[in-house]
Order: sequence, then C-alpha cells, then structure tokens
Amino acid sequence: MKISIIKIGGNVIDYPEKLEEFLVLFAKFPGHKILVHGGGIMASRFGESLGVMPEMVDGRRITDKDTLDVVTMVYAGLINKNIVAKLQALHVNAIGMTGADGNIIRSKKRPVKEIDYGFVGDIQEVNTTLIDHLLSGDLLPVINAITHDGKGQLLNTNADSIASALATSLAVDHQVNLYFCFNKSGVLIDEKNENSIIPLINEDIYKELKKEKVIHSGMIPKLDNAFEALRKGVNYVWIGKAENLHLAAKGKLSGTIIEQQRYDLY
Repeated sequence: MKISIIKIGGNVIDYPEKLEEFLVLFAKFPGHKILVHGGGIMASRFGESLGVMPEMVDGRRITDKDTLDVVTMVYAGLINKNIVAKLQALHVNAIGMTGADGNIIRSKKRPVKEIDYGFVGDIQEVNTTLIDHLLSGDLLPVINAITHDGKGQLLNTNADSIASALATSLAVDHQVNLYFCFNKSGVLIDEKNENSIIPLINEDIYKELKKEKVIHSGMIPKLDNAFEALRKGVNYVWIGKAENLHLAAKGKLSGTIIEQQRYDLY
C-alpha cells in the first residue's frame, strides 16, 4: 500500500481561510493518506486567555499540568473535530483520533535531564495493525498531538514526531511518503526571505547550517524528524507551504526535499 503522511501546524490551522484551502487540496490528494496536526499557536492563545503562559525550548513546549489541559482541549477537541467536520463536508470519511484512541500511539513521559519538559511524551509504539484496518476500510485518520502512556496519563507529543513515527512504523510494510506543510516555502537560509529556499538538503548541510545558527529553532525538530524518517525506511520527505501540497504530489520541486546522500549546495 502507498501511504502519504501529511502534517500541518498552527500556521495553517490558525487561519480559517488557509485551513479551508488546504483541506480542499488535501481531499484531492491521491491515494491512502493520514493527516497529522498540532495547533500550537491556537493553544498558546487559549492558554494566555486562561492565564497559562506558553514556555518553549528549541521549538518544543514545556507542558505542566495546566498546559496539558489546554493543549488537550484545543488539539483533541476544538481543532481535531473542526477538521473532521470540514473533511466530511468534502466527502472524505475522516475519523479524529488521539494516540489513546484504539491505543494507536503509546508514549512514555520524557525523563528529566537538563530540562524538565513536564507531561511530554516520547513515542514508544505505533499500532500499525489498526491503521491498516482503518485505511483499508476507506477511513482517513486525523491524528492530533496527544498520546498516552498506557497507564491513564495523556501526554503532549510533538506533532512532527508523531508524523515521523507513523511514517517509519508504516514503512516496514508499505511505501510511505512524508510531507510537512507549514507557512514557509521550505527550509530557508534567511527566514525573512522566501526566495532563499534550499531545494535539497542532506545531513551534512543541515549540521553545518545548524552549527552556524542559520536555521530557525522552530525548524530544528522538523528536520530532526525528517532525517530520522529517512534512516528508517521512509521513501520521501518534503517540507513546504501547505498550498503547494498538490505540486509536491506531482513530484514538482515546490519546497525542500530532504535526502540522506551528500549533495553539493553550490
């Protein structure tokens, strides 16, 4: 089975018109597919209105108990069900899920080292059997950034990590492509210049750019997960604007393609 894992973030979700446009493209995207979403911008806004201020380290959210309540309500409730309803209106039979639903993604609480991330989950297991059944039954999973530990505890889990874990787990038995959709044209040398896109990037280039602090901190988790996915058998990883998803589906260079092989940037 050929499966596409497509991840969108808060920069798409937070704007109703952008989300509507994306979901129209997503509904037309060919083949079996899974949609993964976060929603950090909206969660931060709701949290601030409740007096729960966001705290980020290297693009990752510190999640205390109050923050966990906020992200669960926003990710698993408001955003997830809104997306599912809109996909149903587009005649896509979507089903909204957290990692706890059907035990689809189980995680463990991240151990405290230099930083205490709180109720943040590191993925341990993906229930690919259930995913196979859903896809074979023409159901489209819409999976949000909440997982569980199997002991009754929900955990906030990076949506890029979820997309990567789904892709690598399914790649054992299927041909899997991974798409990260957000508000930039791809990986940029200059965050403020959309024309400074790096069309192809490998680990050597990534390490150098990260060392020189060229890459914005919010991009680092996305790229870490992209390379991890490739190392574990994922066929193709693409990063770009959500509105260019249809071009990526046709193999056009409309974003940044992540590759393992050495590539001469110049």
